[in-house]
Amino acid sequence: MCCAKALLCPYVGASVCITKAANVSDQASNMNNNKNPNQSNDRPRPLHVPFLIALLLSVMGFIFALPAHAVVEIDITRGNVRAMPIAIPVFLGSSKNDRSLAAKISDIVTNDLARSGLFRPIDRKAHIEKITTINSRPRFADWRIIKAEALALGNITLVRGGRIKAEFRLWDVFSGRQLTGEQFTTNERNWRRIGHIIADAIYKRLTGESGYFDSRIVFIDETGPKSKRIKRLAMMDQDGHNVRTLTSGRALVLTPRFSPTRQEITYMSYAGGRPRVYLLNIDSGQKELVGDFPGMTFAPRFSPDGNKIILSQQDSDSANIFVMDLRSRRTTRLTKTKSIDTAPCFSPSGRDIVFESDRSGSQQIYVMKADGSNQRRISRGGGRYSTPVWSPRGDLIAFTKQAGGRFLIGVMRPDGSGERILTEGFHNEGPTWAPNGRVLMFFRESRTKKGGPKLFSVDLTGYHEQAVVTPSFASDPAWSPLIN
Repeated sequence: MCCAKALLCPYVGASVCITKAANVSDQASNMNNNKNPNQSNDRPRPLHVPFLIALLLSVMGFIFALPAHAVVEIDITRGNVRAMPIAIPVFLGSSKNDRSLAAKISDIVTNDLARSGLFRPIDRKAHIEKITTINSRPRFADWRIIKAEALALGNITLVRGGRIKAEFRLWDVFSGRQLTGEQFTTNERNWRRIGHIIADAIYKRLTGESGYFDSRIVFIDETGPKSKRIKRLAMMDQDGHNVRTLTSGRALVLTPRFSPTRQEITYMSYAGGRPRVYLLNIDSGQKELVGDFPGMTFAPRFSPDGNKIILSQQDSDSANIFVMDLRSRRTTRLTKTKSIDTAPCFSPSGRDIVFESDRSGSQQIYVMKADGSNQRRISRGGGRYSTPVWSPRGDLIAFTKQAGGRFLIGVMRPDGSGERILTEGFHNEGPTWAPNGRVLMFFRESRTKKGGPKLFSVDLTGYHEQAVVTPSFASDPAWSPLIN
């Protein structure tokens, strides 16, 4: 049985009661989310009392009031955001094993928030107060001295049956108010996810937007010399941990993409001697061919509802865009040109499609309606544009641009205005969006003969670029939605 929904009270002695409603007017709404990741691919969901009673689960709540507006918050709509100083002491644990796991989980929270560029975790050596329990009010004066604006405390307990119980609280150091607090349990094998989920909760409470830490990356794992490179489909957590390969490397694989609704990946493989698009079930490992097209198929992506795949099919010297309904297997042709139309991507609403085409004489970005109508060019700057991908928020399109011998990763609005370059390098390519639309990941080739591609991330300000460490060379990343 999993743990029940639990709200963590701001101080010792608060009465315990059964919470029968999740929309108490004087409570922060996100305080009513109990996390319960029972499976490695399940994100915790809110639990409702009637169902919990039916399942013989108990619901426990500790009631407290919060102000309508927190004193501490980050405005991430500004161009250059000041990183918020946040204190994250090592999480607590009763036994030696509890404390060892608690230290690892608190480090995950710290690293996630630091990598976002929005938070500046304060060196633990500077902490004055030694936290011994999360169930009493901290000495806020001690935290103000080291200029902490927020304080995150946690406690980890290993329980029977190979499970973990996790609790955390987030405090506003200025006002002395608790901003959020959650308690949940999970299987011990999911311990890294606990850190990511806590980091997401902190991110959301202090920015007002969803986080992206409890997510995964599918990419191409590359080994061997450049002349005989072996490429395997691989998957990992967004921070580079828990890497596992999904294909053997006997056939070349390229352009993997996550389904937004199922545990599936679509990708291109040269199995059988020609490029074809496949579906792979992550859990079972079962794969299937997507359609029986006469020519080469490549550059697949799912529709927002996960029921369709859009791809490019080559016919002689041209390539056009097709969409296939995965339920009926019916295909519809969307473009009909003598040029190369490829790299299609749906908008989040599913009403529009962005793609690249050389119909004007060089690679440029175009947008059309989902039925193929109203095709129009939106890229207007000098150079060649490729690999367009729509932001999950719908407000921007990311792209790769070649200009003046440079490879650039940038963004523009869906009408082509507001083009902005975020990073440049020897050979940057293949941007992919984090689930919240605030960070991009891409790959960069090395200049050296013995080198290879590596993954990097950059936020929308362009100021926070960093390497994503992988066991071997890596290319063509694709970000999953938040795990759920």
